[in-house]
Amino acid sequence: MSAPVQAAYSYCEAVTGQQARNFAYGIRLLPADKRQAMSALYAFSRRVDDIGDGTLAHDAKTSRLEETRALLGRIRDGEVDEDDTDPVAVALADAARRFPIPLGGLDELIDGVLMDVRGESYETWDDLKVYCRCVAGAIGRLSLGVFGTQPGAPGSERAPEYADTLGLALQLTNILRDVREDAGNGRTYLPSDDLAKFGCSTGFNSSVPPAGSDFAGLVHFEVRRARALFAEGYRLLPMLDRRSGACVAAMAGIYRRLLDRIERDPEAVLRGRVSLPGREKAYVAVRGLSGLDTRHVSRQTARRRA
Repeated sequence: MSAPVQAAYSYCEAVTGQQARNFAYGIRLLPADKRQAMSALYAFSRRVDDIGDGTLAHDAKTSRLEETRALLGRIRDGEVDEDDTDPVAVALADAARRFPIPLGGLDELIDGVLMDVRGESYETWDDLKVYCRCVAGAIGRLSLGVFGTQPGAPGSERAPEYADTLGLALQLTNILRDVREDAGNGRTYLPSDDLAKFGCSTGFNSSVPPAGSDFAGLVHFEVRRARALFAEGYRLLPMLDRRSGACVAAMAGIYRRLLDRIERDPEAVLRGRVSLPGREKAYVAVRGLSGLDTRHVSRQTARRRA
């Protein structure tokens, strides 16, 4: 690997280590080449997210996102040289040469962030799934391009579907965790049909539930939906090699534990951001590396086939 490419990866790994609260715990478990590729994917995705979440005016955000899409096109077409001044582009271009990464997933991410910029809301779960697939399911499919599947793994033709579903589970957990923060930024992601069903249509701009609402019922309803998505998405784990499976199990395990906390105390998401301490995240990562979650899923799959 040339010095410019190595420097580009080092930059992306620094961005990942500094900004990826949960993601970094998983990718630490990967071998160096996959860890570098995942860091490049994260750094590019972080750039897209930061544009959407930044303070630029609507038109400026849209312009910046389309410029980023044009850069992605240059990467896809092999037009980014090793001595390019953009380290994220250099690293991602190299990763795409080394792994079969479906770069169209990053186009989907840009599409999803443009939905945020436009301030779109969602009437039904089917509507919200479109957004979640763009901003999270696509990341699952991109990551699968780095991980690959084990040769001869039963059902591996469905691996992209399971990676996509696991992304949806993580994103719905994010939406529940950030419901108050998003409301403060003028965003509502939960489907309006669900909000109306539980008397929460007035929104979440307070540390207490909307008057007369069944906020706990709403949260538990969405938690059940997320758990079903996790159960389906976890079928990906036995198809991956040990360290890739450990990476996925660690990242998903952290979010499942967040979901447990939210389920136990639904109103906590209105009081502040629910998170796990570092020691608990480290425990989940070790559990993933030990293969406990993968073996559990494999036993469940075997029972279903029997």
